[in-house]
Amino acid sequence: MASVKSKILVVGGTGYLGRHVVAASARLGHPTVALVRDTAPADPAKAALLKSFQDAGVTLLKGDLYDQASLVSAVKGADVVISTLGSLQIADQTRLIDAIKEAGNVKRFFPSEFGLDVDRTGIVEPGKSILGGKLLAQGPPTDKAVVLGDGDTKVVYVEEGDIGTYTVLAADDPRAENKTLYIKPPANTLSHNELLSLWEDKTGKTFQREYVPEEAVLKQIQESPIPVNIILSIGHAAYVRGEQTGFEIDPAKGVDATELYPDVKYTTVDEYLNRFL
Repeated sequence: MASVKSKILVVGGTGYLGRHVVAASARLGHPTVALVRDTAPADPAKAALLKSFQDAGVTLLKGDLYDQASLVSAVKGADVVISTLGSLQIADQTRLIDAIKEAGNVKRFFPSEFGLDVDRTGIVEPGKSILGGKLLAQGPPTDKAVVLGDGDTKVVYVEEGDIGTYTVLAADDPRAENKTLYIKPPANTLSHNELLSLWEDKTGKTFQREYVPEEAVLKQIQESPIPVNIILSIGHAAYVRGEQTGFEIDPAKGVDATELYPDVKYTTVDEYLNRFL
């Protein structure tokens, strides 16, 4: 007899990463609720996103991070709460935690700490205070690529949909309870230089590489406005310090998602780049 799937509440579900978590939760058969400020937004893109949620069987629940009564009400209907709040709202997750404590029924909470391990990171400010921002790129380079550091540091690349899948799979897994979930697909660990070479091979072009030494990166972090400084500080931690690789996972504190769920066919960097051809 199949086990009953946990009821999952996603807070921040219309965001860059949140929409993938919502989709994965519904696809994997969980009763899924997305907390949204407006169930009938005027913005066509957001309205289309919410319709796609509903078409997948997701329940839209009106509420707000800054309305404690609505938070508590939403939390009371969930077994698992997943926060995918953006970087500027990370500090306000305490409101959600307070609601979870008040409700008293949630079995597991996933905070919005995607990207770097907050217990290990040496990320500089402002990313240190606002961890959880997403390091985004508009797409592969067309003529020039900016490389932080020497470009030889190994970095882990994970497609957003795969992050959603692994996160939701861990929701009901006792092996992942109270542990950091590391998503490190073996085929997706490569340096920035290797990534650029792969793209050059696919396109048949050679791109100009502009290398930015660490001292210059740190200077730009201090001088740039939000959110550029946040993105740069996360980039510095990953591409210069190499914080995503070069360490062994302590089994008492963390688990490797690709080892827990070897049947998941994750998107490789090679496959992802083909989307842009």
